[in-house]
Amino acid sequence: MTLKYGVGDEVKMARKISKNLTKARALVEPRPYAIGDAVPLLQKAKYAKFDETVDLTLRLGVDTRHADQMVRGTVVLPHGLGGASKIVAVIASGDKLKEAEAAGAEFVGGEELVEKIQKENWTAFDALIATPDMMRSVGRLGKVLGPRGLMPNPKTGTVTTDVAAAIREIKAGKVEFRADKTALVHVPVGKLSFDPQKLVDNAMVVISSVVKAKPSAAKGKYIKRIVLSSTMGPGIELEPSVAEVAGKA
Repeated sequence: MTLKYGVGDEVKMARKISKNLTKARALVEPRPYAIGDAVPLLQKAKYAKFDETVDLTLRLGVDTRHADQMVRGTVVLPHGLGGASKIVAVIASGDKLKEAEAAGAEFVGGEELVEKIQKENWTAFDALIATPDMMRSVGRLGKVLGPRGLMPNPKTGTVTTDVAAAIREIKAGKVEFRADKTALVHVPVGKLSFDPQKLVDNAMVVISSVVKAKPSAAKGKYIKRIVLSSTMGPGIELEPSVAEVAGKA
């Protein structure tokens, strides 16, 4: 039996979401919160029927048009991201192929995997790791992998000879952060169903990593604003002191 939804049904659903979001936003006062208060409040404001992802957004005082002010890095979340494990592909050669398979990579290959990605625009994976000796071939995949943020990079630990360690980190909850052209950094820090302290721990590790990644060329205030939100929920601004505490960790 096929259920059909008309325009009227879509309008009703939109109104219901809007009504719920309005109620959720009403729970949040127009002021910055301590992170220990923001997480429980975000969980209290939940109305969606699925386990939402909790996101951290940081506005930075950098100009990403200049290469020396780019902010980028990776961090392993102490409590992971929750949900399904990331699907990992590895492009390597020799014994590193067996190493990748033993470490749990879903897709492993050499030149044939490079060709598959290039010819079929195939990207059925969440992360791609490559060994240094394969980067000459992987370099041809920029047009396919670049726009999707999947291009292996030494700075993010995805170009490495220690393939097994890289796979373990990604599977354990390693996330990448990068300032976009508007100087915003968006990073997932877990699921709304997590224990509040686990979300706090994950968020603080991310903030600490971003603080430590401050470019030497950046002038003025570096962390301008931090907002915690969920997929469907309201945004909650965090107190500036959160960044100061995280920076000392």
